[in-house]
Amino acid sequence: MDSKAGDLFSADDAHPTGTGGAGIMAKLWLPKGFSVSMAKEWIDRRRVSIRPWASFVDQRKFSKPRNFGDMCQRVVKNVETYNSNYTFIFLGLILYCIISSPMLLIALAVFAGAFYIIHLKSLESKLVVLGKELTVPHQMSLAGAVSLPVFWLAGAGAAVFWVLGATLFVIGSHAAFRELEGSDMEELLMEPV
Repeated sequence: MDSKAGDLFSADDAHPTGTGGAGIMAKLWLPKGFSVSMAKEWIDRRRVSIRPWASFVDQRKFSKPRNFGDMCQRVVKNVETYNSNYTFIFLGLILYCIISSPMLLIALAVFAGAFYIIHLKSLESKLVVLGKELTVPHQMSLAGAVSLPVFWLAGAGAAVFWVLGATLFVIGSHAAFRELEGSDMEELLMEPV
């Protein structure tokens, strides 16, 4: 495709004012050091390195570790091997938590809407409060502070700890009880002590 008009992720010349770049994503304001191309590249790397889900959940490959040392070896090697799978499990649990809690979904929408409105208003003119000009980071901080009670009412703290706990349980259980592949076992046995 010669034209970038149809590319959603064209952010080559993305700028907070919305100039440059033809895609929708190029019009969004992103923090310094972060770009849509970086995010897309990270997701693509994760997607490429994901292990087949059938072998990931193959029940014949699970067993009780012989001892604590064996369990530690399994955890280290399985986290290296299934890192991308674990990342997608974590993202899935976050998505489940957000979708299953309508109040949290509303709180996130309010939060994102506040940031978007601040972004649009900062493009038009500077915000002046009590004779002082508020910079965009100050405006964002203010929006975050105003959103905190909404997140508290929505139970965001409990949701965060639920997601972390569920992720640690699922990933920890899988990594501890999933047997190592044959090539991983040989590599571990040949390492000098």
